[in-house]
Amino acid sequence: MSRDPQGFDVRPAEGETAGATASFPYDRMTVERFRAAFPRARWRDDLKAWFVPGSRAVKRLDRWLGRELSGVLAYADERGRDAFQFEPIESRYLRAGEDIEVRTPYSRTVIEELRQVPWAAWDEALKAWRVPYRSWHELRQRWPAIEEAAERNEPEAKRKRQEERRGTAEHEEAKAKANERRRQRYPVPADDLPPSDRIVMTAHGAVHFTDVTGEVADADILQRFYPGVGDGMGTLVWGLWRKPSHAELVATWPAHWPPSGRELARGWWIPTLEELREERRKARSSERARATRSGAGTG
Repeated sequence: MSRDPQGFDVRPAEGETAGATASFPYDRMTVERFRAAFPRARWRDDLKAWFVPGSRAVKRLDRWLGRELSGVLAYADERGRDAFQFEPIESRYLRAGEDIEVRTPYSRTVIEELRQVPWAAWDEALKAWRVPYRSWHELRQRWPAIEEAAERNEPEAKRKRQEERRGTAEHEEAKAKANERRRQRYPVPADDLPPSDRIVMTAHGAVHFTDVTGEVADADILQRFYPGVGDGMGTLVWGLWRKPSHAELVATWPAHWPPSGRELARGWWIPTLEELREERRKARSSERARATRSGAGTG
């Protein structure tokens, strides 16, 4: 097993199958080089790592890792550090050290932008994003959007916007939608109920239905908050739901094929692999945000 400070990790595979797992911060070019070196490698979503079969997989991965670190990455970090020193960013949200630390108020925009920066990774202990110098140019391109989003999510800025919106039609409609969402109910066809033993997709994302009340959904509520859901599917009743955890989503098996038109019309279907990946990402971000709000920094 080998681990290095840049985030590479190689481990022998557990279980009866001979092989090893490799994980490293996402970067398109690195993934392409990795796939070229290990064409039999397969991504394991449950392990968040690549699985390489074979009894010599660990040694082969270690050799590849040594070449990768000793050459491309080290040189790229050196060039990125020089570029940063020549044209640094002055911001209260950024600190330069062994790498670049980005710490902001929680913002989905900040998360989305940083996820597009190669090698950027969330450090749970620091409650900050860490970006290696090799990713400096990409970070600089995205920095205006990151800083603007961070400033918009400062507590005082959020309070000011709330005061400005208070009493407007837009504000009242947003409140109504939020109140409906908090009821954690969803219309489902009375003669085609969702399963209670697995996670399904809906127009509002992945949910786990916990109960069906049998109460018929009011037409006005359906038109206002659930347009298009269950159209032509007969009587709709309320199903109660909860959001699944990231761990539950990881353990969920995807559908073998995309949902049919009828499944989409009824308002719930078995999630595809792409949908599950997106829902897992959202759940991970939400759980990270809750941890951040209980401490400090960006999630």
